[in-house]
Amino acid sequence: MKPVTLYDVADLAGVSYQTVSRVVNQASHVSARTREKVEAAMAELNYIPNRVAQQLAGKQSPLIGVATTHLALHAPSQIVAAIKSRADHCSASVVISMIEHAGLQACKAAIYHLLAQRVTGIIVNFPLDDDDAREVANACGNVPVLFLDVSDSAPVNSIIFSHQQGPQLAAEYLLSRGHQQIALLSGPESSVSARLRRSGWLSSLARQQLQPVAELQGDWSAMSGFLQTRQMLERGVLPGAMLVANDQMALGAMRAICEYGLQVPADISVIGYDDTDDSCCYIPPLTTIRQDFPLLGKTSVDRLLQLSRGEQASENQQLAVSLVVRHTVQPPGRDTVSARELSASLIRLARQVSRLPSGE
Repeated sequence: MKPVTLYDVADLAGVSYQTVSRVVNQASHVSARTREKVEAAMAELNYIPNRVAQQLAGKQSPLIGVATTHLALHAPSQIVAAIKSRADHCSASVVISMIEHAGLQACKAAIYHLLAQRVTGIIVNFPLDDDDAREVANACGNVPVLFLDVSDSAPVNSIIFSHQQGPQLAAEYLLSRGHQQIALLSGPESSVSARLRRSGWLSSLARQQLQPVAELQGDWSAMSGFLQTRQMLERGVLPGAMLVANDQMALGAMRAICEYGLQVPADISVIGYDDTDDSCCYIPPLTTIRQDFPLLGKTSVDRLLQLSRGEQASENQQLAVSLVVRHTVQPPGRDTVSARELSASLIRLARQVSRLPSGE
């Protein structure tokens, strides 16, 4: 099949070859009506611009590469959507390389894939320790790179949400509501954000001379939250509240609590982290720590375009987070304690029955 050319688009749109070229290269001196005609013709013909050829000719708009953790997770997918939205507003294009495995080498492979597409800058939304972030930055050579999931001490250009503020807000809110029997459900140890959230929770509890009644670890998925919480309950550990490192795992934890015959928040309060779009639709709606993903998308694209133009920009920037209070937290009460004690007694009884020889 013959490839579609600019001449084919020009014929269908009823304009000149030069006009089509100006639309493809996003020149400003084209009327909105003409641009719409050309874009409609491109869509009808399934014309795809040759971006590499445009770059070699020095005509292409900025092309932002995004190296991201798996987009099946809600937070990364919303961050990429926010980046794409801001890039569109700035007449920039976006190409995505998804990193499906943990580790430095997987991240570097994604970076090389983006560099091969001649991107003008790269945003890395993948958890990296300080030394690994430095190595990835070096691999980018002269291409500007911005990191979204590193510690505040990483020696690279970064925009991150405050790692101290969120865990403190969540823990102190539970403490202010009278909770002391608190379980922690962290993310994977390989994630710098997961480790820092756990550290923040522990510090807040330690200031009140408290320790968690249980420490669990998931992989960010709802299923891992469900399995970890179910195993905790089956061991007879029934906390008054749970601090969870992201909203997806909180959803799984809430399902496990419900299937166990308990209620959120009457028996166990739950606080999530991220405030992804669907968190307000959980049953009950989830109290959580809000990270403003649209703001992160806007700020990161604006900063990367600054760096791509050779302009000076601050090396590190922290964005504030906030507590969103909905309906998954309430103070522990006498009835709640009694329910937990009854559930623990039933667990012990079930275990004793399961150990009886068959036929007795």
